[in-house]
Amino acid sequence: MEIIASHAPSQITMQLDFLKPFEARNTAEFTLQAEGDRLTIVTWAMCGPSPFISKLMGVVFNMERRIGNDFEVGLANLKALTEAR
Repeated sequence: MEIIASHAPSQITMQLDFLKPFEARNTAEFTLQAEGDRLTIVTWAMCGPSPFISKLMGVVFNMERRIGNDFEVGLANLKALTEAR
């Protein structure tokens, strides 16, 4: 994982290189939007090439169910860190 761009206080872009379950290079982006004095809306997106194996996995497996929880845990950890300050 490498931060490739940062536009404080609203955006962080990272390059993610995966080795398992198959090799992939993707871009993840966090967009932060202030809502009032104490609330920030965080959008977490990931994109990258979708070779045949990725498309096949998307048909066979429910990817939302497989990785959606990881996104939820990550966002909950981010929330806990920011609220602790």
